[in-house]
Amino acid sequence: MPKPVVSEDKRRRRRPTRSGTVLSEQLIVDTALRMLAEHGSTGLTARRLGLALDCDPSTLYRYFRGMDDLTLAIGDALIGQALRGWRPTGRWRTDLHAVGLRIHAAYVAHPQAALLTASRVTGRTHELAADEAVLDILRTAGFPLPDTVRIYSAFIDQTLAFAALDAASLALPRAALRADEGRWRSTYAHLPATTHPRIAEAAPLLAARMVDSAYPTALEMLLDSVAARLAAL
Repeated sequence: MPKPVVSEDKRRRRRPTRSGTVLSEQLIVDTALRMLAEHGSTGLTARRLGLALDCDPSTLYRYFRGMDDLTLAIGDALIGQALRGWRPTGRWRTDLHAVGLRIHAAYVAHPQAALLTASRVTGRTHELAADEAVLDILRTAGFPLPDTVRIYSAFIDQTLAFAALDAASLALPRAALRADEGRWRSTYAHLPATTHPRIAEAAPLLAARMVDSAYPTALEMLLDSVAARLAAL
């Protein structure tokens, strides 16, 4: 049975760790993000996290109900990083464009954490703030509620799907990533037009395009569709 989470006020009054560090949810999440970047998801355990924080692993359960609860906090922290400093302009397309790019960028900046959290629903503060912001942008723009929910779903899922896809590439060993990117030049660029005419004619453009994320293009296409729907309304 999971242990009850101690209130933040009580946690703040607890003694420092052996090295003099005062634990907090933020410190634990930041340390977990660093460990994920260095060791991947398999390297993030309560024991290793306790060693990194110089505390008994059981102490972590005063802050989180378990490692899965910590995973949700990590995902919520990424969304918080994405929204930090963002303010709506009142122009729906500008605002959705900015939110989408910010969320995508925050996840791919932490590829190992993105792989662990992009598919999760945290129900935490930053995720709720992002959802509220996107829904408000669409409702303020004039979309009926059913259209708002449909567009919101496509917008969020597309953003996180591309974040997970791009993070998976960035999480590859460097040699594997270079090899994958190089195949657009080493393989696709040398296919004969007699057997693969469409690939052959597109090969130079594919080699330049396919090494970059398609998310900005997909986002513009989605926003074009949203704009057309708004015009029809």
